[in-house]
Formats: sequence, structure tokens, C-alpha cells
Amino acid sequence: MRLTTFTDYGLRMLMRMASEPERPFSTAELAEEYGLSRNHLAKIVQHLARAGLVETRRGGGGGAILARPADQVRLGEVIALLEEGQPLVECFSADGGDCTINGCCRLKARLRSAERAFMAELNGATLADVALPRMGLAI
Repeated sequence: MRLTTFTDYGLRMLMRMASEPERPFSTAELAEEYGLSRNHLAKIVQHLARAGLVETRRGGGGGAILARPADQVRLGEVIALLEEGQPLVECFSADGGDCTINGCCRLKARLRSAERAFMAELNGATLADVALPRMGLAI
């Protein structure tokens, strides 16, 4: 299983935010801290805000903060949100992709089972479980 960079960066941001949940983080600050594109992080923050995982505040002292306590945010929930529209394999897409063995494939059921197990494992942990320590925050 491979996660998109969108999800990777989103998880990093949330882990950092969970380390200091009372403190708002600007996208510029997070971009500099991780050496990432500010525009890319802004898109991720907007996506997380629309889903209700973060709240954003404008102006001085503004930025993004967690909308819920980190111990109430399941990792599988975050990954499902950020990976939405990114099927594990082409044949899992809504239109079934261009698979020529659909209907007789014996791999598809095993992949679905593995994907469910992957998500179940991630849903067994929360953002609080993976929050970065307050000191030495580099990933």
C-alpha cells in the first residue's frame, strides 16, 4: 500500500498540530518547518477544514488548529478522507477501470480484504497515539 503525498503531508501536519493542540499553525510555518510547498499545504488544510478535522482562523494569531481532541481522531478516518478518490487498484475505481479480467479475477477479493485490514489497523490508533513530542519535532 502506498499513500499519496497529499495524505503523507496531511498526516505530518496533523501530527504536528496534535503536539500543541492549543496553538494555531499557519501554512507558511508548517511549510517552512517541513520544507514543503505552502500552496500544497494550504489545499490540504482546506480539505481537512471542510471535513471538520481542523478549524481555521484568519488574521494575526490565526492559523489552523485541531477541531477535535487528538484522541478522538482515528488515523483510518484521516487516511480515508485524504485518500478519497484514490483506489488501491484501478479496478476499485467507481467505473471499474479498464480491467480485462473483471468478473473472473481471484485477486480482487484478497486485495479488498487486505485494504479492510489495513484500515482496521489504522482505526485502532488515534492522532494522539502518533502526535509528535513537543521537543525535537522533526520527522
